[in-house]
Amino acid sequence: MNMGIAGELFSLLLGLSLGSFANVCIHRIPLKQSIVRPPSSCPDCGARIRWYDNIPVLSFFFLMGKCRHCRHPISWRYPTVECLVALLSLFLYSKYGVSSQYFLFLLFSLTLVIISFIDLDHRIIPDVFSLPGVVAGWMVSLFPWGIYWLDSLIGTLAGGGSLYIVAVVYERITGREGMGGGDIKLLAMIGAWMGWQALPLIVLIASLTGAVAGIVFILCSEKGYRFRIPFGPFLSLGALLCLFFGQDLTTWYYGLFL
Repeated sequence: MNMGIAGELFSLLLGLSLGSFANVCIHRIPLKQSIVRPPSSCPDCGARIRWYDNIPVLSFFFLMGKCRHCRHPISWRYPTVECLVALLSLFLYSKYGVSSQYFLFLLFSLTLVIISFIDLDHRIIPDVFSLPGVVAGWMVSLFPWGIYWLDSLIGTLAGGGSLYIVAVVYERITGREGMGGGDIKLLAMIGAWMGWQALPLIVLIASLTGAVAGIVFILCSEKGYRFRIPFGPFLSLGALLCLFFGQDLTTWYYGLFL
């Protein structure tokens, strides 16, 4: 096995393992439970999950998507998150190889995935991810390959500040909260990692994809306008697309007008 294939296999296995850990965080942190103890168990019957039933992706299909003990269906979210993090890990390996950039941006991507699924399930973005994420972004900017530290600082202020202004203006006009504090802190974290220059593209992607998803949901759901679409997953999507394809997307976008 050559080094390239070995590295890709390593990145996939690491991503699958981190995806399994992400599922634990997504389930337990909103419930204010420890992510360490007790060991994993079925959320329906409480039976402890053995190690051979806890292998990322494979166990889900071996068990045919059901708990071994009570046969209650297991959410498709579990293999979805595991596969998503594995693919992100593989893409980052292809971009950076085994390096500090690979591991740090894998941590950043993992955080965005966890935040997105928690926001989808509970409409919250826990500070335990976004606030330490801001500090981590500042520290990464001190690496020789990182963005300039001042760009990181401005990105934090511009990201959080811009959404805060939007939230205040919207609330003054409509009398309703239009942007949660979690979204504000999330964009501040993204700005700390990616710099202020990336923010216009990230917000553009998030706004367009969020608007499309909102229209589709309104047309397909009985809840209609009463349902609040979480914005965190779309900000995360914009950040990840910008991380992998930022230069190409920027060139394409400006090419439409020039």
